[in-house]
Amino acid sequence: MTEEFFSRSPEETREYARRFASTLRPGDRICLKGQLGAGKTEFMKGIADCFNCSEELSSPTFSLFNIYHGSYRGEPVELRHFDLYRIVRPEELEAIGFDEYLFGPHIAVVEWGDRFAEYGSSYTATVFLDHAGESYRRIVITRQSRI
Repeated sequence: MTEEFFSRSPEETREYARRFASTLRPGDRICLKGQLGAGKTEFMKGIADCFNCSEELSSPTFSLFNIYHGSYRGEPVELRHFDLYRIVRPEELEAIGFDEYLFGPHIAVVEWGDRFAEYGSSYTATVFLDHAGESYRRIVITRQSRI
């Protein structure tokens, strides 16, 4: 299933991400992809907003990943946010224990996750963000069917 949205502002991107996040559940793994500056961090902020994460979200480009704690409908939620921009080889993912952090009873969002094709089938949804004019962003979400 694929859906498309055109955002006119960072606020609209975050609002669309909040709606998307409200459909997620523990165990979901999201691949965020798009050019630098396409709005991946804004989208991630919307996801964190949906889950009432109290920690201020920052892009984990230098730390590789951050873990946020929040809640949704009274239930605790752990949100893991990865940024693989600086990872070059699959062996580096192995060295940091990526599999152990990616899979589990939490929601994982991986920026630049498409750089490693071997994980492509691991994602329950892929979110592609792209520049669509000077102040517009095109957001395309492709979801895998849930069994």
